[in-house]
Amino acid sequence: MKISRRYFTVGSASLLLTATSPYKLLANNSQKKKNLIVIMLRGAMDGLSAVPYIHDNTLQKVRPDIFVNNNLKLNSDFSLHPKLNNFHKIWTENKASIVHATNIPYNERSHFDGQNLMESGGTVPYKLKTGWLGRGIDVAGLEGLSISLPMPLLLRGEINHDNFYPSNLRMPSQSMINLMHSHYNSEKIIKKSFEKLTSRPLSMMSGRKNKRLANLARIAGNEMKKDDGPRVAVFEVFGFDTHAAQGGADGEHGQKLRQVDITFASLKNSLGKAFDNTLILTLTEFGRSLVQNNGYGTEHGYGSAILMGGGLLKKSQVYTDWPGIKKTNLFEGRDLDSTIDSRSVYCSAMSVCFDVPFKKINDLVFPDKKLPNLTDKLFNI
Repeated sequence: MKISRRYFTVGSASLLLTATSPYKLLANNSQKKKNLIVIMLRGAMDGLSAVPYIHDNTLQKVRPDIFVNNNLKLNSDFSLHPKLNNFHKIWTENKASIVHATNIPYNERSHFDGQNLMESGGTVPYKLKTGWLGRGIDVAGLEGLSISLPMPLLLRGEINHDNFYPSNLRMPSQSMINLMHSHYNSEKIIKKSFEKLTSRPLSMMSGRKNKRLANLARIAGNEMKKDDGPRVAVFEVFGFDTHAAQGGADGEHGQKLRQVDITFASLKNSLGKAFDNTLILTLTEFGRSLVQNNGYGTEHGYGSAILMGGGLLKKSQVYTDWPGIKKTNLFEGRDLDSTIDSRSVYCSAMSVCFDVPFKKINDLVFPDKKLPNLTDKLFNI
């Protein structure tokens, strides 16, 4: 079945499948289709554990029970958590980057407020009813059908997209659908519903079989590498709220990073050559505290890191205005500070992937602040 103009969600992933203006450009070979993939890390990823600074022994002193050993070398200043070994392989191919000491403009410590802002892209919790990616999609002139219950805030735009969620019941046969379609042909609403139903790819109708992130990433990659396939995908990884038993390399936080790592690897493998025209990046609500607590975990923090992969990156690098982790450098004396508004990264990413000027994205998607354009620093243009 042909896929066009629709979102696709199975389990915990959402895909925007669209066949609008970008493919008109393909006709004269003036531009290639570009893919944007966002992985939401719910619970607050620990950027200090994922990408530790190696010239300071402070972390080892304040985290004696959860300090991570055997990290993977990145450059002269930073290393990488050992559970991110596939990401590290992409790094060695010059197709992975990290933005460190970054966060959305939110320095409180509520998951509810933080996750609302990481998806809406605003500065006041619950003020915006749309998501920054949804607004970016609107600016780019794309449209779609949400296959989700409910549609993630991140993907909500001003355009009134339709919404559908596959049930666990077996679908009626095609002959039965055709019979019902012809019987209610005069009823516009019912007719439209059946047209949507019969145009969905079979993969949309399976829910329980594809909940594993690796399988979801494989499905996404196989669809996104098509010239008339999706351009945007959103995944979610839960469980980064490690107040207790965070552990070291093999702990709970490490296992969550392993899920992220598998997602990167599965997407790269399934995308094939299309990986060169793809950008994958992570999104989380805040970081975690510097010092471990009595439960061998960490509390809600501030600054974190963004992991990125794909051929649209300029090079493998750790881009940061590093504030340091000595007590005098910490936010409120306890957290890694945020020196980069992460919205500037997402704004630049949409500008590159949607072929829309940065200023237009900034003005229409993040109108509350003039963000620095990081396009030429982070991405191939």
